[in-house]
Amino acid sequence: MGQKTHPIGFRLGIVRTWNSKWFEDQRYRQWLHEDLRLRRFLKKELLNASISEITIERAANKVKINIFSARPGIVIGKRGAGVEALKRK
Repeated sequence: MGQKTHPIGFRLGIVRTWNSKWFEDQRYRQWLHEDLRLRRFLKKELLNASISEITIERAANKVKINIFSARPGIVIGKRGAGVEALKRK
């Protein structure tokens, strides 16, 4: 039996990129759990939007979330109402 490598971990940095882009020494566990809660919340709220990927970037006091969707009209909504509703939640 051969050794098996994880396909995502094997391709990181070559074909794929990281899903979260941030670094923290002290609060790593808190930020990781927050990222997981954000992803779970967004996938639940935008179930019909056909989300393929969610990337999270953190810098200082800002959090930038990129949502890759096959149906962006559902995410954005009329005149950005969907985005504003997600920000409020």
